[in-house]
Parts: sequence; structure tokens; C-alpha cells
Amino acid sequence: MMEHTLCGTILVLIPTLILCGLDPLMMEHALCGTILVSNPNLILYGEQGFLPTRSSRLLFLKESILMRGAIPVQAIILLLLCFRVLSQSDGSTAPMEEKEKEALYLMIQGFVGKWWNGSGLYPDPCGWTSIQGVSCDLFENGLWYVTTVNIGPILDNSLRCSNNAEFSSYLFELSHLRSFSIFNCFSSPFHKKTIIPSQSWNKLSSSLETLEFRLNKGLTGCIPGALGQLVNLKSLVLTENSVIGELPWEIGNLVHLKRLTISANQLSGQVPASFGTNLAELLIMDLSNNSLTGHLPSSVGGLTSLLKLDLSNNFLTGNIPQELCKLKNLILLDLRNNNLSGGFPPSLQTMLSLQDMLLSNNPLGGSIKEFSWKNLKNLTHLDLSNTELVGEIPDSITDLKKLRVLALDGNQLSGFVSPKLADMPSLFALYLNGNNFAGELRFSQEFYNRMGRRFASWNNPNLCYGFKAGNTTREGPDGVSKCNYGENRTVHNLDAGNEAGRVETTQLSAYMASIGFSASSIARYMWISFLEIVVINFLWSSM
Repeated sequence: MMEHTLCGTILVLIPTLILCGLDPLMMEHALCGTILVSNPNLILYGEQGFLPTRSSRLLFLKESILMRGAIPVQAIILLLLCFRVLSQSDGSTAPMEEKEKEALYLMIQGFVGKWWNGSGLYPDPCGWTSIQGVSCDLFENGLWYVTTVNIGPILDNSLRCSNNAEFSSYLFELSHLRSFSIFNCFSSPFHKKTIIPSQSWNKLSSSLETLEFRLNKGLTGCIPGALGQLVNLKSLVLTENSVIGELPWEIGNLVHLKRLTISANQLSGQVPASFGTNLAELLIMDLSNNSLTGHLPSSVGGLTSLLKLDLSNNFLTGNIPQELCKLKNLILLDLRNNNLSGGFPPSLQTMLSLQDMLLSNNPLGGSIKEFSWKNLKNLTHLDLSNTELVGEIPDSITDLKKLRVLALDGNQLSGFVSPKLADMPSLFALYLNGNNFAGELRFSQEFYNRMGRRFASWNNPNLCYGFKAGNTTREGPDGVSKCNYGENRTVHNLDAGNEAGRVETTQLSAYMASIGFSASSIARYMWISFLEIVVINFLWSSM
């Protein structure tokens, strides 16, 4: 009798049942199915004796299950499992070198714990008892080798790390490994601090193409320069860990690198010049959310294949290098939240492929009026907020037909706000708050309704809005006063009257002075005349 519940929690053998030529205990661990055979005497035989051929085993198994009253659902599942097993070669397993298999088991044990019995649970790791997160390939010598290992809780049945997880030296015995990834494994520095191995990476130099450590808060220490020995590496991702120290210049030796993401760590020091000198094939460089300092090296202009450059949220200083103009394929430039200065570089106007220019929160200074914005026809997101810009908004910005977000807030911009901004066909958000703009906002009510809170113009003391172009609600943007046309006209007329009065008084004084009256006499004369007029008016009103 064999009773096998879902995912194999109970397995009872009475007295001996051989299923498809396999040990039932092995089936319980590896296939994790639901099997229930009702007849305790069911033993499978073929035409030539005990299960000699694939066809005879399968035929007899089918007939036996149907004839001996197995529950139909379980019978179907049993058949499917046996189809899976019998579809293997006559050797029944994917051939592997024993040392390869042993290295895989011991490497995984280092991460998940000593309790993990790989040989018992997964006797054929590249065949019918494959391990979640482990992939293999068949090589020319007819043997299977491990090519991919992913450790971490990506799926429900993924390999998960223990609190005492550590790198095992057996990792470097997997000589055909192409991709190695650890996700949320060393989860806390309070449990155990782990460092990236500093040696033996050269053993994987001929095969490893992808190396990724993500969200491992307990992974500390420095990035070893030995990673520069992985000369075939195409993707290096070390993000949201706790690694410290400086970026090793040896990473510049990875000439085939396509992606370099070392973000959200605690790195310091400068960006090595070797990154720009040798990484001509690099498509993505993301060094954001660290504590990098110093100038951005001019060698960055050598990254001629680059599509994305993200150095945001660091402490970089100095000017934006003019050499950035050599990055003709760049789509995203993100230098936000640094200490870059030296004005807005005119060289950026030649980066015709640029879609996102994000330079906010840098003391750049200078003006953007002379910049040829019309060249950047692919620009969709322009963020220049809090960059100490002065001057006016150039009309050429309105030529950016694909622009969706324009952020100019928190500067010292002045002048009038052009109504042409409302005619930009793709504009989705416009932020002008915190500047020195003056005059009237000449946008329609439809524009205010469409933009909603995505339009900001408050904290411009001399700015007001009017009621034009179909404004029926007489509501304008938040934080901006309405233009009071009537009050302005009254003030203007009063000023004109005062001026006329001043002219007449001046002419009278000049005439009286010409006939011999002194300045004091003139003053007394005018005062007496004023009193006489007051008295006459009083007497006249009392009559």
C-alpha cells in the first residue's frame, strides 16, 4: 500500500512497491504530487520480468490502475508522473559529474542551512528533480552543468537563506556558471554580517556573465577588486545592500559590461576614471543613492554606448563635464541632489536623443535663455527645480512638442510667463512656484482645469491671474491672487490728478515769485487763501 498526500507529507511502504522503477521515497520528495493507490498488493511487472522496458511498464501500469480500482483522479496524476519519468533517457537521469553535483549541494547548504539534504531531495538536479532557481545546460561532452543559480524568496518554493547564511567556496567549483543572483538573503546586519568573497572569482572568469546581489542589508564590507577578473561579465548589479568603501577601479577592466548598477549602498570616494575609459559597451550606469564625492570625471565622455546615466543622490561637486555631449545615444541623464555648480552647460543642447534631463537640487546658477532648447526634440521630462537659475523662461522651450513635465520651481526666474506654455501639446505638469515672475497669467480656464494640482505658481509675489478665455468660475491657481483691474484704473486716475495738481501749484508759485513775492510770503499767502475758502464755505452752508 502506498499513501501519498499533497506535496508528500505521508509515505507508508507495505511491503514493497516499486513505482515506474523508482524508489517511492524519492518520488515523494522530488515530485511532490498526490498519489493514492487503493490496492495494497499492486506490484508492476512487464512482459520480460520486472519493468524491463518503457512501453511495457507504461502499458501495464495503465491497465493495472484501471483494473484494480484506483481512484480516477489519483490514477490520472500517477500516469502523468510516470510519463514525466519515462520520458527521460534509458539512463533515467541527466548525466552529471559527481563533483559538479556535490559542489551544487554544498554551495546551497551554505545559504539555506546544513539541514538541507540535496542528494535526498533532488538526486537529479539537472533532470526530473530540478531545484527551483537552478538551471542547467547540456554541453558538447554529453554532460549537464549548472549554469544559473538564484538564491532568495522570489517564488513560494524558492531557496531561502537562513540567518547564518554564508558564501561557500564550492560556489567557485561550478565552472560553467553563467548567472549568479542573491536576493534578500543576508537580510539583517544584526543577525550576521557577511562580506563578498575577495578571492577565487578568477575561477569563474571564463563563464560568469551576470552577477547580482539585491536587497541584502546584511551584506557589508568593500566591493572586492577581484570582481575585475570576471572579464566576460555583462551585468553587475549590487543594489540596496550595505557595502562600504570606494568603487574599485578594477571594475573598469570589465570591457564587455552592458549594465553597471551599484546603487543604494554606502559607498564613498570618487567615480574612477577607468569607468569611462574602458567601458565603451556599457548601456546603463547607475551609481545613485550613495555618498560619492569629487568631480565627475571627464572620461565619462568615453561611454559612447550609454543609454542611462544615473548619479543622483550623492555629493558630487564641480561642473557638469562638457564631455557629456559625446553621449549621443543617452536617453536619461539624472544628476539630481548633488552639489554641482558652474552654470548650465551649453554642451547639453547637442544631446539629441535625450528624453529625461533631471538636474534639480544642484547650485548650478546661470541662465537658460540662450540654450537652444529646440534641438532637444525628444525631451519628455525637464527638471531644473532648485538650481539657482536667473533670467526669463525662453520661448524656445515651447518648441518641445513631446515635453510632458517642466519643473522650474525654486529658482530666481523673473519676467512674464508666456501663454504659449499652455499650447504645448504633451504638457502634463508645469511647476513655476517659488520664483520672481510678475504680471498676469494669461492661461485659459480649460488649462487650469486640465492641469489641476499639476500646475503650481504660488510664491511669486508679483504674479496674478485674470478671467479670460471662457473663465466662468472665476477660479485661478492656488496661491495666486486675482488681478484687480478696477483698482488699478482708479489708482492710475488718482495719480494723474495729483500730477495735474502738482503742475498747477508749481506754475502759480513761479508766477507769484516773478512779481516779487518770496517763498515764505507765497506760503503765507496760500495758507490765508485756504482759510478764507474754508470760512466762506462754512458761512454759505449755515445760511
